[in-house]
Formats: sequence, C-alpha cells, structure tokens
Amino acid sequence: MFKISQDFAPPFKLIAPFFILGSLFYLLSSFSLFSFNVDDFSFANPKVISFAHLFLLGFVMMIIFGAMAQLVPVVLEVGHFGVELFYAIWPLLLIGTLLMVFGFLYSSALLPYGGVVVLISMMIFVGEIFLTIAKVKKLTLVMSSVLISNTFLFFGIIFGLLMALSYAGTISVDISSLLKAHIFSVLGGYISITIMGLSVVLIPMFTLSHSFSLRPLEISISLMGVTVVLAIVASLLHKEWLSLLSGILAISAMLVYAYLVYIIYKIRPRKENDIYAISLMFSYSSLLVSIIVALLYFIVGKENYLLASMWLLFVGFFGFLITGHIYKIIPFLVWFERFSPLVGKQKIPMLADMIPQKSSQAQFVFCAIGVIIVALAILFNSNALIGAGASFLMMGALAFIRSVLYMINFKN
Repeated sequence: MFKISQDFAPPFKLIAPFFILGSLFYLLSSFSLFSFNVDDFSFANPKVISFAHLFLLGFVMMIIFGAMAQLVPVVLEVGHFGVELFYAIWPLLLIGTLLMVFGFLYSSALLPYGGVVVLISMMIFVGEIFLTIAKVKKLTLVMSSVLISNTFLFFGIIFGLLMALSYAGTISVDISSLLKAHIFSVLGGYISITIMGLSVVLIPMFTLSHSFSLRPLEISISLMGVTVVLAIVASLLHKEWLSLLSGILAISAMLVYAYLVYIIYKIRPRKENDIYAISLMFSYSSLLVSIIVALLYFIVGKENYLLASMWLLFVGFFGFLITGHIYKIIPFLVWFERFSPLVGKQKIPMLADMIPQKSSQAQFVFCAIGVIIVALAILFNSNALIGAGASFLMMGALAFIRSVLYMINFKN
C-alpha cells in the first residue's frame, strides 16, 4: 500500500467546484441523449462528437483535474507549485467545453474559440503538474504514470485544436489523419494511464489491500504508452497495419490492468459491498464487455459495434469508476477538513455516515440500467431504447447531483 499524507492537501474549496460542475455535466450529457435517433449513430455525426466532448471534457476531465489537484501533492508529499492556478482551470474548462459543444451542434465558428480556451486551461494544468513533479527528487511508478499521461495530454489537445481550426475552416489539415492520434492521445495516453496510476493508490487505500506486485501496472502502462505512439505514427503516415497493432496493444494493456485490479480486489480484507464496491464491479464489467464488443467489431466490421464499445468504455467504465470514487473522495476530504480537528473533543461522523444511502443506490441502479439499455439501442438501432436509456440515465444523474451536494454540505 502507498504512503498517503494529508500534510500538503489543498483546501477543499479549491476542489469542490470541479466535483459540482462535473456532476452537472454528467446530467447534461444524459439529457443530450434525448436528441439522438438511430440515424445519428456515426462517429462523423456532430451529435456524437458533441456528446463525446460534453462527457469527456465536462465530466471526466473536470473531475480528474479536481482529483489530481488533491492527490498529486498528497502522493508526492510536496506542495503544489502554484495551487491558486486551479481557481482559473475550472472556469476556463467550463467555458471552453460549452463553446466546443455548441460549436459542433450549431456553429463551427465557435470551435476555434472553444478549442483555444480548453487548450489554455489544460496547458495551465499540465504546466502546474510538471512544475510540481519537478520539486521531487525521485519519482515513483505512480508519479511516472502522471508524467507520461500529461505528456500525452499535451499532444492530444494540440491535435484537437488543429482539428477544431480545420473543422471551422480556419486552416486546412487532414482531419481524418489527426482524429485517431487525438483519440488515442487523450483516451489511451491521458485518461487510461491516469486511471491506471491512480487506481493503485485509491483502490488499495479504500479497500485496505496490500502486498501486491506492481509488475502488471508497469506492463499495462508500457503497453499503453507504446500503443499511443504507434497510433499517432499510424495516423500521420496512414499505416493501417500499425493502426491495427495499436488497437491490439490497447486491448492487451487494459486486460493486464484489469487483472491487476482483480488481484487487488481479491486480496482485500474489507469484504463489504458498499456503493463504492458495486460501482467498481459494474465499471470493470463494462470494460471487459467493451473489449469483447470491440473484438466483435474487428470481426464483423460494423460501426455500431465500435460505437457500442466506446459507449461502454465512456459511460460504463469511466463513468462508474469516477462516480464510485466520488463516494469515497468527497467524504474523505470533507471529513479531513471539517471534522478531523474535532477528534477527541466531540462525537464525529464516520465516513460511511456521510454517504446518502438512498440517492447513491438510486444513482447506481438507474445509471446501470441506462448504460445497458443505450448499449443495446446502439447495437440494435432502436429509437425506443435510446429514449428509455436516456430516461434512466437522467434520473440517475439527478440522484448523483443530490448525493454530491449532500456530501459536500454534510454537517455533523
């Protein structure tokens, strides 16, 4: 288990806006599904592109940035280089995300502006993280993963900005050649490697697992790093065989990572299946099903299989991994700041007391059903299933917002 110290943790008021905005974007993403029909199931469709950016930038990135603001100095045991910079990151990411979403849907002229604002917010984030890491003399494997992932994020947003400028007609580049490089840099290089690295800190911390080998983590990060480099080269040089190889390596990396999580989960002494545990079970089940559906895509060649795989990866794996950890991270941060000074002086709540049981369970049930129904809607081209799935997801997202606000405002 990793050594965790709260001595360098930033104030919770710095982190809270990231979690609140992320939960609101989760709701907006769910609501946007009502505008879809079967004719929109294509990676080139503006609605699909808009949803991907709304969910990934607004929900996934927003919450990851907030979590990283807390975890990086805690794991490194050094203070942030410039913690105040995070007060600028979330407003810029908020504005940039909205501009890009509206740009894809209504006016491509907004895309360059949204892309530049997102670029600025992420450059501030990447620069601050790099300068914070530079204060450490010796890097651990986990912090090396942060360094690698943020390097890929830098390239990913550059590719994305070039595509946004081209989409708006400002410059002329081959969007199709940059698309795969952008996707692999952000999804594989940043989000996946970040999740891999932070998982071996957070999951053991919350399950009390220990004495496991980090060798699978080294392998999965190395495989994913090679995957992203090959995917970028394949995209720029139009080498299909390299593209296929990168896809195989990406699947291999995620399988090795899933094996590591299974080992951590298997040796846990804490066996209760709380909202955190069942959220992670659904998350990693979605990852495995996503991989299976992706393999079927390589066999049958139908785009809806790849879309369903990406849906399960985004909303099933990323979504439930994040929501599950929120139910641990927010109570922990609120307890540490609000109640730890009262230890030994008065009765204080346990972390489990700070989680709203009804709304958290409702969020899990509604969102899990919604993810499954929408996946089936994509596979079988059913408008009725899209509406049903969107309804379940929206109800789950409302319950999630209620849970987040309850935990943030918890009083003894």
